[in-house]
Amino acid sequence: MPESSGVRGVKSAARTVALLELLATRGDRPARLDELAEELGVPRSSMYQLLQTLIECGWVRSDTTGSLYGIGIRALLTGTSYLDSDPHVRVVRPYLDEASDALGETIHLARLDGSDVVYLATRESHEYLRTISRVGRRIPAHAGALGKALLAERPDNELPFSEGPLAALTDNTHTTRSTLLADLAEVRERGYSIDREETVTGIAGFGFALRYGTPATDAISCSVPVARLSEAHETRVIAVMREMRTKIESVLPSTSGTPDWR
Repeated sequence: MPESSGVRGVKSAARTVALLELLATRGDRPARLDELAEELGVPRSSMYQLLQTLIECGWVRSDTTGSLYGIGIRALLTGTSYLDSDPHVRVVRPYLDEASDALGETIHLARLDGSDVVYLATRESHEYLRTISRVGRRIPAHAGALGKALLAERPDNELPFSEGPLAALTDNTHTTRSTLLADLAEVRERGYSIDREETVTGIAGFGFALRYGTPATDAISCSVPVARLSEAHETRVIAVMREMRTKIESVLPSTSGTPDWR
């Protein structure tokens, strides 16, 4: 088990977290006991006992046969608490509404978490639905407007990627570090990022880092179907999103009196 700051990890706690994260990533695909035990390298008997404990606490649920397992409702309550207690999310939400009303497009707020971005809030367009943008969804940072806007706030030698090819979500996703770095250089010069069908085929995105922290960890974006992305509409999207960023940063220069979360 890894150690940090000289604090020894607790094996049972790490195993519990790993199990919950594994169940969460499976979404609507419930898992069997043997699958979970094998995936995490845990004895079947130990995994069964852990599952039963978590079921009693509401963190895991099982079907009527007791053979299938999924994430429990307590995970939802905890995730909701995270959003409700975050001062930045509370302040930004009205500006997402304002941008959505002005543009009629899908607007997002996301946060960088390692090499991914996580959606914290979304205002869906009434013109189309994008299930990929639901709150809590993780997307590789290199693959879209939100992530690239935040990666561009960091020096190239501090980007959270290991060596090797980057994962492709579409044919347009950057899969090499060199093409990604070239794109990030353009983002820094332009002041915002552009996603040309890199996350979802048929969807373009425009991302703007929110610089109320250094380096920025949050960003907003607007997603537009390429079928209706005219030059005039793109210009308006950029103008409105720039205005939203300015408004947000003006009311959130820094949040004094609250914890400085790492």
